[in-house]
Amino acid sequence: MGTALVYHEDMTATRLLWDDPECEIECPERLVAALDGLRQQGLEQRCLRLSAYKASEEELGLVHSQEYVALVRKTQTLDQGELQALSKQFDAVYFHPSTFHCARLAVGAALQLVDAVLTGTVQNGLALVRPPGHHSQRAAANGFCVFNNVAIAAKHAKQKYGLNRILIVDWDVHHGQGTQYIFSDDPSVLYFSWHRYEHGCFWPFLQESDADAVGQGQGRGFTVNLPWNQVGMGNADYLAAFLNVLLPLAFEFDPELVLVSAGFDSAIGDPEGQMQATPECFAHLTQLLQVLAGGRVCAVLEGGYHLESLAQSVCMMVQTLLGDSTPPLLGPMMPCQSALESIQRVRAAQAPHWTSLQQDVAPVLSPSTYSSEGRSLPLLSEDPTNEVAGDRLSPFLDRLALCPTPPVHTAVALTVPAATLALPPGVLHQEGSPLREETKAWVRPHESLFQDKALAALEKILYLLDGILDGQVNSGLAAMPALAAAATLGVIIQRCLSLGAQRLFCVALGQLDRPLDLADDGRILWLNITGEEAATQSMFHITTPLPGTTGGFLSCILGLVLPLAYGFQPDMVLVSLGPAHGLQDPHAALLTAMLRGPAGGRILALVEEDSIPHLVRTLARVLHGEAPPNLGPFLMASPKDIQALMYLKGKLEPQWKLLQVAAPLPGPCSLVA
Repeated sequence: MGTALVYHEDMTATRLLWDDPECEIECPERLVAALDGLRQQGLEQRCLRLSAYKASEEELGLVHSQEYVALVRKTQTLDQGELQALSKQFDAVYFHPSTFHCARLAVGAALQLVDAVLTGTVQNGLALVRPPGHHSQRAAANGFCVFNNVAIAAKHAKQKYGLNRILIVDWDVHHGQGTQYIFSDDPSVLYFSWHRYEHGCFWPFLQESDADAVGQGQGRGFTVNLPWNQVGMGNADYLAAFLNVLLPLAFEFDPELVLVSAGFDSAIGDPEGQMQATPECFAHLTQLLQVLAGGRVCAVLEGGYHLESLAQSVCMMVQTLLGDSTPPLLGPMMPCQSALESIQRVRAAQAPHWTSLQQDVAPVLSPSTYSSEGRSLPLLSEDPTNEVAGDRLSPFLDRLALCPTPPVHTAVALTVPAATLALPPGVLHQEGSPLREETKAWVRPHESLFQDKALAALEKILYLLDGILDGQVNSGLAAMPALAAAATLGVIIQRCLSLGAQRLFCVALGQLDRPLDLADDGRILWLNITGEEAATQSMFHITTPLPGTTGGFLSCILGLVLPLAYGFQPDMVLVSLGPAHGLQDPHAALLTAMLRGPAGGRILALVEEDSIPHLVRTLARVLHGEAPPNLGPFLMASPKDIQALMYLKGKLEPQWKLLQVAAPLPGPCSLVA
């Protein structure tokens, strides 16, 4: 359905007219840099370009008082001295004769984007706007913000389209207190914000920015604050926050629409945030959000004051919204202790309100497990070797970087005619293969299992696999011969290694044992999700039971599968639905969709050749970028499933640091100088 980009060049008109070091960073060049980046990368041209309209005063009134709207309208006729005097009545705000016009365009852009998504014109999109909005309150400008663009968009979606559940994700580095105040007692809007807090010593210096501010009245539990109490938070910290706070609540909340207050002052290089998350991280965060709400994601620009970092982060988000593969997420996947303390505090504050946090599977660890030292990552273009925190792209990924966008997004190698499957447009159905002799050589140890039909099926799979490993195909779906599933998987793994893949993550469901001839040398991470007991033969050979409820399944994905995948940083992912795998179609689709990120979309899903067409269609759709179907009602994990996950976490967390999602609660917080 496509991606919308909403913008209007008039939004560059407002600018600071006097000296004010606090406000000078909010400048027109922010929008120019972001838009130039999109154009240089060819991304603007791929979007549905929409020109923002000016929101009406009635639309502004969905959030703001008539008196406040009239006050801002009056700024059109004030001289510079009067504008400066009025600006001083608010905190970190400047007015310009064009402010009212620009701010109405910013609101109108957000509303236009919501309309485009909710009418089905596009799947998702970004509104490039200024001034930003998330600090603005009912009757007050604040923190560069005049009208609350995202809050008005949420009210609009509720009023015009009758939505009952809207998720707002605010990843700006400042707390969006304006949005929090507007929805503090509203259970139809789940507001999540992470922000630099430093125990209350960072702007806006509010007690209600802390983790124990959870909303009021019927809205208790629908305000979620994750305060960062030190600078330097990086990719692993942001991922841990999503996996252990935001996503568990979001799946339980089951939103109909996701709004993102997309502030990129939380990215590396920004002078306001002083954080270390790379632009690539925002591609992964975006993709994680796209599995929610049927993929209906509307992002609206908030902050971001390092022009290069802002432009790169915006590009990363837009290319992900467009369906492109996520780039490698480099650096150590180890959350710092301060981040873990914040995560544990917000989980504790929210647990009374959310079933998903009452099935607590996070082990409490010793402080000595962590290093509290800040991680120093290079600033973007300062590191031409791609080395980040001692990590480096593997030679395999170096080779694929020569073809960053595969010409074929998704291909299938199946044993039934494509016409019977109603595959999504653009999915390539692979009919033949020139690898018959090579395939025969690979199956000699299992020759009795691969007769004519099985040999032909494997030949198709290997041809598809070669396309993925050569960078010609991004992802694939293939049918395994029914009587040779395990042997087929073994051949595929050996073929991957022979073609240069150095790290292969294999997620096997059902009756599929790890091939005995595979060396346990760290090149293969094998996770078997089956009906058996939890076990760890090594840090690279793990077995976990298949959970029996939606809550247990989500805990398994968010608490085990994805931390392992991001920690391992694989070159490729194999998902194999073997005999008696036990997964319903929506669960298989969600698992596959969420594993697209860690390996840059290089994922091969394997199903049995007699799998029902509906499963094949569903997997092909999510591999091609569609959102997975809804899992259904949220049901709490069983005690047995919780116990199994806790056991595995306790065993594995010394090696897989992203599994460390809790730390001892600190003593009473005190303000620090």
